Amino acid sequence: MTRTVPPEAGQTPPNAEFTPKPAGQSGSGNMREFLRSNLRQSGIYIAFIAIVALFTFLTDGTLLSAGNVTNLVLQYSYILVLAIGMVIVIIAGHIDLSVGSVVALTGAVSAVLVIDRGLPWWAGVLAAIAVGLLVGAWHGFWVAYVGIPAFIVTLAGMLLFRGLTLQVLDNVSLSPFPAEYRDVASGFLNGLLGGYGYDTFTLVIGAVAVAGYAVSGWRSRAARTRYGQPVESLALFIVKVLAVGAVVMAFAWQLANARGLPIVLIILGVLAIAYGLITKNTVFGRQVYAIGGNLSAATLSGVKVKAVNFWIFVNMGFLSAVAGVIYSSRSNGAQPAAGEMFELDAIAAAFIGGAAVTGGVGTVVGAMVGGLIMAVMSNGMSLLGVDQSIQSVVKGLVLLLAVAFDVYNKRRAGASR
Repeated sequence: MTRTVPPEAGQTPPNAEFTPKPAGQSGSGNMREFLRSNLRQSGIYIAFIAIVALFTFLTDGTLLSAGNVTNLVLQYSYILVLAIGMVIVIIAGHIDLSVGSVVALTGAVSAVLVIDRGLPWWAGVLAAIAVGLLVGAWHGFWVAYVGIPAFIVTLAGMLLFRGLTLQVLDNVSLSPFPAEYRDVASGFLNGLLGGYGYDTFTLVIGAVAVAGYAVSGWRSRAARTRYGQPVESLALFIVKVLAVGAVVMAFAWQLANARGLPIVLIILGVLAIAYGLITKNTVFGRQVYAIGGNLSAATLSGVKVKAVNFWIFVNMGFLSAVAGVIYSSRSNGAQPAAGEMFELDAIAAAFIGGAAVTGGVGTVVGAMVGGLIMAVMSNGMSLLGVDQSIQSVVKGLVLLLAVAFDVYNKRRAGASR
């Protein structure tokens, strides 16, 4: 019996019969269909640009100043790391409420070993990651093999691992970390290629990122054209690449004129690229989409649902540990209350970035853009002196509107069939 894996949502099966359309027709004749099918994701980018423009205007340009752009990267990097793992969990139709507690626990374990026991900084990092993997395996066992809903398992984990954090730290804070550990979240690469008042290396990395985006986009467009799927016109594709390139290079220029390339941004970039490839180009990634899109069909197609669900939570534990190391490095210590509400920020980033409530839909890039939207709003409102209570109200409304937009799109798609 031959087993087949369902394609990722929105993709054409490799063995499907189709009649390729001329390149010109797929590029322009189906533009309306293309825009409609990509409305959710395109709207996120437009909203992000609009929010950045609004707060740049309201703060008289302070939002996009070199120093503040650097602070944005440093302050919200751990939320973006969590968002990468959370969107994969949500695509599969689950949720994880424990990530904030896992961030606190992994940071606490690292602090005890490095600060209290005097072990090398890298030993603390490795121990934190090991704890994160064990936590993920714990959650994955109960969800995948016992069959308890992830909401209940991770809610129990949120309480369990918060309590373990208090036990590990003996209910007191530990600080400071050695300089090498602090550099994980607060260090910079500056002067590797020289530069007159700016860091050339940062600009080179920005240019490489733009080139990689352009090549990846072109290959994706060519593949869709071969399968007769609608794509944007060549002119629109070029405009999109130029717009993204301008934004990335402007961002790189601000970093280059501040303190250089943050080390944590390199970590974040590697994770984003790696998980983008995993979700789009691997069997595991397609199986995650298949499980979230139609569990029964995935099971009948031979997908090992239990194993995939198990590794989804192991991965979430790993990324929670990475976020725990980054956060403890950034705060230069471990606190019993660390990580509170992080799970809500990560979930909000995934939903705002285009993930569907019912699963089967979402991207790593979208989740990161959703996280950046939350970061820009928080940072912008802080620069304007907005009270914390009002900030919570605004972010809650944004999350509600994002989910309502997803529900509206699904209803409209169902009505048009």
